[in-house]
Amino acid sequence: MNNKNMAMKLSAAIEQQQFEQATDAVQALRPIDIADIMALIEPKLAWQLLEQLPNRSTIFAYLEADIQVALAYVFPRAVLAEIVGEMPSDERVDLYKCLSQDQRDVLLPALAQAKREDIRRLASYAERTAGALMSSGYATLGAQMNVTEALAALRLEAPDAETIYHAYVIDAKRKLLGVVSLRVLILAAPEQLIHDIMVSSVISCDVNDDQEDVAKTVARYDLISLPITDASGALVGIVTHDDAMDVASDEATDDFHKSGGVSTMVGRLKDVSIRVLYRKRVFWLVFLVFGNLLSGLSIANFEDVIAANLVLVFFLPLLVDSGGNAGSQSATLMVRALATGDVVMRDWFSLVGREAMVALLLGATMAVAISIIGYIRGGAVVSMVLALSMVSVVMIGCVIGMSLPFILNKLGFDPATASAPLITSVCDASGVLIYLFIASQFLPLG
Repeated sequence: MNNKNMAMKLSAAIEQQQFEQATDAVQALRPIDIADIMALIEPKLAWQLLEQLPNRSTIFAYLEADIQVALAYVFPRAVLAEIVGEMPSDERVDLYKCLSQDQRDVLLPALAQAKREDIRRLASYAERTAGALMSSGYATLGAQMNVTEALAALRLEAPDAETIYHAYVIDAKRKLLGVVSLRVLILAAPEQLIHDIMVSSVISCDVNDDQEDVAKTVARYDLISLPITDASGALVGIVTHDDAMDVASDEATDDFHKSGGVSTMVGRLKDVSIRVLYRKRVFWLVFLVFGNLLSGLSIANFEDVIAANLVLVFFLPLLVDSGGNAGSQSATLMVRALATGDVVMRDWFSLVGREAMVALLLGATMAVAISIIGYIRGGAVVSMVLALSMVSVVMIGCVIGMSLPFILNKLGFDPATASAPLITSVCDASGVLIYLFIASQFLPLG
């Protein structure tokens, strides 16, 4: 049975107050699969089912933010407070930020004081920083504990911790001293001190670091969790591997949108309104319309050459597209390399020389193919013009495509803005100008 049919079946059962039948129907499913089904059920019915399920907070956390907010409107205050209280701290704060002020005012008083303060603290950090991403559910140990005491402490902390595979060693002021893995604890002798078995050189990030840098750190060192500290070195939270990978996925999606000339979008494409889609796409399209006028101006400037040699028109789209395609390839490689940290600004001089050599080889290869067709269509002179133009257009396209991400990065813009439409428009204009200029030097005007 597909999700839609299952949702219809569950809705009918809930309307008839057959809660036992409804819970039995989803009992064998995983929380994320239950969440997919619940997303298709009316909120007023969905909350009645969710209230009956033992893993309700886990299921609720898998729902999209807009659905969580819709359910929050229909949940009784006590039920909402229970579910929110059971959620991991970072997901709890994400929901809190999506609620209206009226909903927040209803929710907060119903939560325990510790959870209220935790929500306020985590919600105070700037968006897209480590502080906004981190969780306060982590395990801590004292340096002077022995292994037996540490394991006993972890048993008590485990219910509220997102992970206990890594426990962080702190002092009385919560300064981060080291980290110890659960594996090391299990293999160590019971009387050994944590101070003697912990790793003192801890990889960490500052609470104000960009979330993309946090995700890169987690991926680079293959961490289960990454401790986050404040300016004094005190431990204030952790970022888990799954949250870091969500950031990496979101950043990659953002780059894909920008590479297509689309502003950043939030939410699922199928749920985005026509107004938002229009607003996110119109700027670059209008901007590039005026950019493409440069190609028209180049053509207008060489009207006499084109009129005397109409065969040039046949090859114009081919040459221009070749330059744009080559430029897009170079831009894609550079944008990704800058995003992953493989290259930095000081690498530009060495890379531009290598890119020019690669472009020369690519252009020469493509010139051989097009010159044969040019010879057939227009003779030896046209063939030579096409060959020279192809080499020049591809070389210019590659250099532009490689350089634009560096320039934008230097100016403080996202390199992903050097998108395929932008690169193509710049390469089109320069390609038309180069092609017709070379033609005017070798072909007769009448």
